[in-house]
Amino acid sequence: MGLSVRPLASGLLPLASHLQPVPMATDTTKTTEVGSYFIANYPPFSQWSAENLADVEQALHAPPADVPLGLYLHIPFCRKRCKFCYFRVYTDKNSQDVERYVSALAREIELVSQLPVMGGRPFRFVYFGGGTPSFLSGKQLTRLVDRLRANINWDQAEEVTFECEPGTLARPKLETLRELGVTRLSLGVENFSDAVLEENGRAHQSAEIHQAWAWIRELGFPNANIDLIAGMVGETWDNWRENIRRTIEMAPDSVTIYQMELPFNTVYSKDILGQRMESPVADWATKRAWVDFAYDELRAAGYAVSSAYTLVRDKNKVNFSYRDNLWRGSDLLATGVASFGHANGMHYQNLAEWPEYLEALEAGRLPLWRGLRPTAHQKLVREVILQLKTGRLDAGYFRDKFGVDILDHWHNVWQQYVEEGLLRVDGDCIELTRTGLLRVDSLLPTFFEPEHQGVRYT
Repeated sequence: MGLSVRPLASGLLPLASHLQPVPMATDTTKTTEVGSYFIANYPPFSQWSAENLADVEQALHAPPADVPLGLYLHIPFCRKRCKFCYFRVYTDKNSQDVERYVSALAREIELVSQLPVMGGRPFRFVYFGGGTPSFLSGKQLTRLVDRLRANINWDQAEEVTFECEPGTLARPKLETLRELGVTRLSLGVENFSDAVLEENGRAHQSAEIHQAWAWIRELGFPNANIDLIAGMVGETWDNWRENIRRTIEMAPDSVTIYQMELPFNTVYSKDILGQRMESPVADWATKRAWVDFAYDELRAAGYAVSSAYTLVRDKNKVNFSYRDNLWRGSDLLATGVASFGHANGMHYQNLAEWPEYLEALEAGRLPLWRGLRPTAHQKLVREVILQLKTGRLDAGYFRDKFGVDILDHWHNVWQQYVEEGLLRVDGDCIELTRTGLLRVDSLLPTFFEPEHQGVRYT
């Protein structure tokens, strides 16, 4: 999850403040230890507060800024909880619970559609995330979308993404998704080994992957993505090579590869912290070697690197509207329990507990929980670290948007990373090397403001 210098915008730090020692990257140890590694936002989520709810309300009830608009819908149900999962998901809800949630989500969309921050803007992108959105039946999905479209539409959206777990799919459900306007299907394969899938608590097996993929291809989704995870418990070099061979054989439009981490509140993390086991996840050097191998094999098969996590087969066909707009400061209206959004310069999150979320909506209230208004400098930091995940920054973009020369602003950082072989600087272009790209998330905390160095991320 990108500088002649104009005057600094209000809230930006003076250049003198950057002449401080550069903090070391966060993953200098070899072992994959408990803690958040993947960085998706800034300032850290742990700094968001319920004390800022009045500012959230004000932002949502103000006319919109001139930025693109996106919509996130959280479907928090799963057949099983993966042992490495830290998301807000539920595996114990019955059909009545699911219907109650779907009704609440539809009510939330109705309330959101009436907010001044909408401002008549069309949705540039829509993202159904989870949990497992494909947990819902075809009928439930149709009823949900019908209720949503009574208040909003995404007819002008350039991307509608829907996350799927292979074992929840059937051809009729996929036909429904195609009819509902889904343009990008993301299939959570993670691994092709039944033994590895079972050890890590995944609900599906490899046979379900291939059956689902056959249907997906028959129905002609414009963009079909496969997710993989490098470093799942039980992974080996031989199996990883087989994962990449099978991926290339399936020829998805894009491939997303994440390196396994151990955030707090996962099954594995709790066992490690309780001293019931040592870290079972491959060390960082091994995981990076696996991703490096995948890059080489996929590039030889005609794919191009699109970010630290994503490779695409045809740049002209695959567009990551959700990623690219969000990483450049777009608004994102978040719906669903515990979901995160951004509107009119304000970060916010919905209520994170099932009863409170449902009760708020059943009482006709938006289920807002906490927020944070980033300063101008924090907005700059956010875009720098998120866009760096693409492997490239254009200093001119930041000069034009923020009035800051990021080459001067973080001169010591760039110099250190160049000396370590992590990036190159050519004029306004800052480009990560392969080594830098493979470990990009470990490079990002260096850009955090001093008060956020070393704090818990989530």
